[in-house]
Amino acid sequence: MRVVSWNIRAGGGRRAAAIAAQLVEWRPDVVVLGEFRATPPSLWLAAALGDLGLRHQALTTNAADPARNALLVASRWPLRQRRVRAAPGEPGKWALVRVDSPLPFHLGAMHIPNEVTRRKWPFMEAFSATAAAWRAGPALFIGDTNSGRSIADEENAVFGPRYDAWFDGLARARWTDAFRHAHGARREFTWYAPNSGNGFRIDQAFVNRAMLPRLRSVAHAWGASRESTRRDALSDHAALIVDFSDD
Repeated sequence: MRVVSWNIRAGGGRRAAAIAAQLVEWRPDVVVLGEFRATPPSLWLAAALGDLGLRHQALTTNAADPARNALLVASRWPLRQRRVRAAPGEPGKWALVRVDSPLPFHLGAMHIPNEVTRRKWPFMEAFSATAAAWRAGPALFIGDTNSGRSIADEENAVFGPRYDAWFDGLARARWTDAFRHAHGARREFTWYAPNSGNGFRIDQAFVNRAMLPRLRSVAHAWGASRESTRRDALSDHAALIVDFSDD
């Protein structure tokens, strides 16, 4: 089973068809799209994913504000939306679903706000509380966290002790950073600052103790475009591709 999480930047826009073509090549069973919107390009992309067999979908869009960044979860298997008391309350930035795959699991899709919004740490604290209280079996929490560990996940100093403490808290609650589990101390970046060009790993997948034995591989991949060789031709984020066993 393959899960692909990808921040598609500003709803996809004119890149929507190329984004869909790239997703076809990655052959996902479940897709999480960040910065999905209720705009025509995003909605076209959702329909295209449905045509590819990912017809079970959960959206956090707001029709009254179609340009607001939100989330899409699309799956080959039925989805059941779930709510937990401690979950982040940020509109459109969190979705929790049960994926009724042959080996069912829960998936929490997220897009944590930037620190300048002043809503980042309340979200992260609610996320941590949700993870610490989790008792509902195998689970994967995945998406754009706008966060990383100091030094390991940055080319210049942005993250600090508070970020490290957040990751440490998740680890103590038995949630594993899937990329670090697979690759140890390897440094890879999923987003580059447009002005400085410095890289950061800010897209993560966390698997809980019940899901960890099924984890098989984790990779970052930049979308490829026929029209451009630029790394960010399809998005300013790399996709996160996570594979799990089916047994």
